[in-house]
Amino acid sequence: MTDLRIALYQPDIPGNTGTILRLVACLGLGVDIIEPAGFDISDRNLKRAGMDYLASVTLTRHVNWNQFETWRQSAGRRLVLASTRAAERYTDFTYRPDDILLFGRESAGVPDNVHDAADARVIIPMVAGQRSINVAMSAAMIAGEALRQVS
Repeated sequence: MTDLRIALYQPDIPGNTGTILRLVACLGLGVDIIEPAGFDISDRNLKRAGMDYLASVTLTRHVNWNQFETWRQSAGRRLVLASTRAAERYTDFTYRPDDILLFGRESAGVPDNVHDAADARVIIPMVAGQRSINVAMSAAMIAGEALRQVS
């Protein structure tokens, strides 16, 4: 059994968040939203973005990075950041069943202090000249690989 979680750092786009909520509901993962978000993340708006899947989601909202980081450290969980600045391919990394997979803002990724706080950083290799893969697609790819390894 896995206790794998996906964490979203200050998400910008409600549709991407909704897609990730649907993903975690279907895969049985937990999700953390680290505020502030770039949109209203009231329960009503989350229900609209996550459709009827929201009732199946184990969701924890954190009012800011410091609150999330305090919670994570007290839980003793490893933080794995998806980053275009990482060197290790996501398929070469060895995941643990209780990892937290962190994804940054669609518009800006994560700030340096968050990048530095990660225990590991992984990258999805892309062809030269491309900026990034959609965050929901990235979450699906990396969560899929992590689940393949730990299940």
